[in-house]
Amino acid sequence: MACAAVMIPGLLRSSVGTIYTPATSLRLTSSTLRHLTLTSVMKSKRKTDHLERTASVVRREVVSAAKVCGAADESPSVKRLHLLVADKDFSFKAGQWIDFFIPGVSVVGGFSICSSPRLLEQERMIELAVKYTNHPPALWIHNQCTLDSEVAVRVGGEFFFDPQPADASRNLVLIAGGVGINPLLSILRHAADLHRERANKGRGYEVGTIKLFYSAKNTSELLFKKNILGLVNEFPEKIACSLHVTKQTTQISAELKPYITEGRITEKEIRDHISEETLFYICGPPPMTDFFSKQLENSHVPKEHICFEKWW
Repeated sequence: MACAAVMIPGLLRSSVGTIYTPATSLRLTSSTLRHLTLTSVMKSKRKTDHLERTASVVRREVVSAAKVCGAADESPSVKRLHLLVADKDFSFKAGQWIDFFIPGVSVVGGFSICSSPRLLEQERMIELAVKYTNHPPALWIHNQCTLDSEVAVRVGGEFFFDPQPADASRNLVLIAGGVGINPLLSILRHAADLHRERANKGRGYEVGTIKLFYSAKNTSELLFKKNILGLVNEFPEKIACSLHVTKQTTQISAELKPYITEGRITEKEIRDHISEETLFYICGPPPMTDFFSKQLENSHVPKEHICFEKWW
């Protein structure tokens, strides 16, 4: 579940084992959507509720019907969902989250989108990866959600990467902890799409270099490993990653070993990437985001080049 913290608006799929259903029409009517969102807002009263925590964060007005068209286990504790959103007025920027309205569940979920905007443009799909918790929306996704389940979604968030073609080229450093990889994977995938577009058409935004630092408890909890390494191998001159594990107890596979460091992401690793052309995006547990954002400020990185979101 994502909570937007502080963000200075910046510039800035392959799913193995996913089951798909045909893109049939969605049945949620406008009146049903209005009733669903109003009821959820009225009943959603937890102190750490997503709607309360993000009340001051910018949202789009559009609430769109969505249908679950794919589901798979991404890790022992995280389930990946593909949602079909047929509404052409629904769009998002890489890094943003959605309000997630579930019929029969009074609490509204908040989940970062991990797919690229290009997937939505081409196939009308978005992708989520939701960690198992006792929070009602997460419980529903893990225990009750099925193919063709219908929900409603609304885009929000000020943590995004959305460069325009004429913008100056920027390098990106993405710092992720645990399930905080979700919005950063969206940004990484979007940057890869922009690079493909420029390479194929000779126009569009010029992406700088991208370095992903990603930490999790062990390799089984490093989400989207194959997707990340696929992009690293596709764009070796542009994209690099450093995967960290803090409590690894099993042998690390030969495929992953060149990219794995045992231990936490260090301040020095991040400091080595500071430059005037670099933007830093951080998403993870609050202590992690606080630590790295403070260290970057202490290293005289301009605040407008530090973008972060906290996962609670």
